[in-house]
Amino acid sequence: MIFGFMKSPTLSPRQRRLQGTSLFSTLKPIEVKFVDGLMHERRYLRDEVIFDEGEEGQALYLVMSGLVQISRGPEGARQLVTELGPGSFFGDLALLDNSPRSAQARALEACEVAVFFRDDFLALMENDPVIGYKISLSLARHIGQRLRFQLDGRAQLEAL
Repeated sequence: MIFGFMKSPTLSPRQRRLQGTSLFSTLKPIEVKFVDGLMHERRYLRDEVIFDEGEEGQALYLVMSGLVQISRGPEGARQLVTELGPGSFFGDLALLDNSPRSAQARALEACEVAVFFRDDFLALMENDPVIGYKISLSLARHIGQRLRFQLDGRAQLEAL
């Protein structure tokens, strides 16, 4: 095949799942393969804490399978923030700063997550600014949507 070099690389099932998320949806297949090489796979058992509120944030987590609960508040009086399934990501602010975690993440059932550490993200931004820009823009959009949702919810409560 003369034009074989122009063919898109074949993605593994894991890489297709990564590309199917809003965080990586704008990446080309070759870029997804590159980012996948930076991700670390972790598995958690049902009820296992992924990270605790107040811990230093060092990574973003992408749910590959299973269900994760995000909650906040003191033990015994925790308030549910959300439940996240495959394709969702959490801990995104950890890619941007060293702030303590604002909530706890716990596996509601056995789950697999892909972990993207801040140091790897910063190195990616330095070594491949195009991929770093695409991911940063997706992060900014996600954070903006979450902020708008929170503000809209407060406005609706105040109107009552």
